[in-house]
Amino acid sequence: MITGVKRYGKSFFLELEGKGKLPVLHFGMTGMLQVKGEKAMYYKETPRSAPSDWPPRFMKFILHLRDGSTQETAEIAFMDARRLGRIRLRDSPATEAPISELGFDPILCMPSLEVFEALVKKRACPMKALLLDQSFSAGVGNWVADEILYHARVHPKQRCNTLTTTQIGDLHRCTKFVCETAVSVDADDTKFPEDWLFKHRWGKGKKIKAEPLKLPSGQPATIHWVTVGGRTSAYVAELQQLSSQAPVPLSKQRPTHSSLSDGNSESDLPALTDSDSEILPSLSKKRKNVTAEPRRSKPKLQRKQKVKLI
Repeated sequence: MITGVKRYGKSFFLELEGKGKLPVLHFGMTGMLQVKGEKAMYYKETPRSAPSDWPPRFMKFILHLRDGSTQETAEIAFMDARRLGRIRLRDSPATEAPISELGFDPILCMPSLEVFEALVKKRACPMKALLLDQSFSAGVGNWVADEILYHARVHPKQRCNTLTTTQIGDLHRCTKFVCETAVSVDADDTKFPEDWLFKHRWGKGKKIKAEPLKLPSGQPATIHWVTVGGRTSAYVAELQQLSSQAPVPLSKQRPTHSSLSDGNSESDLPALTDSDSEILPSLSKKRKNVTAEPRRSKPKLQRKQKVKLI
């Protein structure tokens, strides 16, 4: 029997009666649950045409539950059409990996401004990349990070150790504000405030809304897109300007990959080092400058001509 359900970051786990390991689940982008005899529980709304077949398609795991008093059984399936979801069994989910390796959860345990500032200042990577690092802020995804930076008026590429005290204070306040606002409406984007960047960031300008995003002056905002930390980032050019930055010394430490990445590969970054933001862009530039030699076409085989004997 299930006695409780808890979440931390993008992972959640079930508390069960009796002895044994507890399932820790991560939906990824397409994971979902289905109770036997019912339709699957989708992120927003379950389509009317959704099947209730059992076992369901793309099933990865079935949890069998028995009521100790009535001896009735129930089955819950975890399914994922892709391979982004994760299932782990842990004795103490809250104190074991992957949850124990996560950073603060903005909803459950937002740190004080002093602690937040210390965590930011000791890094040299772009602020957008830090927000996506789950060992820093658990649960913050791509669009959430863009929304935080937009409200804080910070450019996605602004390096952490070049931020002013005022900017860090704005980031601390907006991280909590954006996450709490989204959760308060059950992540229903139709209920997000109209002045949010979320309403205008999709499609890279292909989808023109009747009411464009407005600046405080009332003029239309200019939304630009840039790749930061391997993710597409949207920002407002007039409000989020990249300020002059002091040079950041390269670290001798090579980039390493965190164990967090195997569970959050759809949107999360590997653990960041201070040298990542310098090493990775230089590698991409080298690749662009290399011109591949044109392939030499092989001579076509000449067809054998038929010779008539006279």
